[in-house]
Amino acid sequence: MVRGVGEDGPHPVDRHVGRRVCEKRISLGYNQSDLGRALGLTFQQIQKYEKGANRISASKLWDIARFFKVDVGYFFQGLNVQPGVADSDAGVAAFDHDFPSTRYSIEISRLAPQLSGRQQKLALDMIREMTGKPEEV
Repeated sequence: MVRGVGEDGPHPVDRHVGRRVCEKRISLGYNQSDLGRALGLTFQQIQKYEKGANRISASKLWDIARFFKVDVGYFFQGLNVQPGVADSDAGVAAFDHDFPSTRYSIEISRLAPQLSGRQQKLALDMIREMTGKPEEV
């Protein structure tokens, strides 16, 4: 069994941390090989980290944070833990989203603030129409 993978797949925290590594890597314009070379790892190992299939050791997470010039806590931001429940998979609440970020979604979020308010609303309306999601109130 691969470390970090239980009966139902990777632990939610490992998936979350891996997703944050992936999002930051893409937003900075690095590919998996770039990050792997900086850490002395293969791109395959980076893939496993990003999917949560392999847990990232504390020292390796420290190295990744230094490479990205972020605090180690960055990788845990957005992780919701239910209060009063310790050391249990059940203590990790559902993620706001459970889909991988892509280069496109990251670029959209990076470019959107450069649009006027009217242009942002038009872009949002177009995305909602394409996804079939109704307007939220």
